[in-house]
Amino acid sequence: MQVLTMDETTATLIEALRAQVLKKGYGGMRGLALAFKSLDIDFSKRIVFEELKIGIESYGIRMSEGYLRRLFKALDKDNSGGIDFLEFMKALEPPMKSHRKVVINEAFDKLDVTKDDVLNVEDMKVVYATNARSHPKYQSGEWTEDEVLRSFLDSIDTPGNPDGKVTRDEFMNYYAGVSATIDDDCYFDLMMRSCYGLPPKSSQSKKRPQ
Repeated sequence: MQVLTMDETTATLIEALRAQVLKKGYGGMRGLALAFKSLDIDFSKRIVFEELKIGIESYGIRMSEGYLRRLFKALDKDNSGGIDFLEFMKALEPPMKSHRKVVINEAFDKLDVTKDDVLNVEDMKVVYATNARSHPKYQSGEWTEDEVLRSFLDSIDTPGNPDGKVTRDEFMNYYAGVSATIDDDCYFDLMMRSCYGLPPKSSQSKKRPQ
């Protein structure tokens, strides 16, 4: 019988919770955001131990009190007695292969015109204006160009708390969710490059250091 170390056991508990959350029909990070809201019974924007216990049971996971407390401690990174939204999302985000992270960072770097590691409407105006003007709501006059661009940013921003800015972590988190729904590495890479007009992977590999 294999005996798990504390770290291995904690990782197994987190994986079990992630698997059950993502089975609810909402893939990726938006599914995690909905799960956080459902667990936050008192709408305090933090999950306390009793709320996690109730949520675990609702997901059909049977776990001893000791393991449940270990899971809670692993999720409550700052030991505040409650799991906040970012702690929850960071712990449960689906893992990604390194080459998927590379192409996601390539896309972010292309969009981040000001190179401040934050995407905003001004960045989008430079690289995404043509796409914005082809949006049906822009063409109908319902939305301005800025409103189209803000809508794009909000779709990638932290669910439930859009602020018109998307950090590199938020961008990565969003595509971690997309990545979790795509098994084929080549298709994911092609999708990202096509969506953001990145050069083909083959041309990237042919580049040599200056």
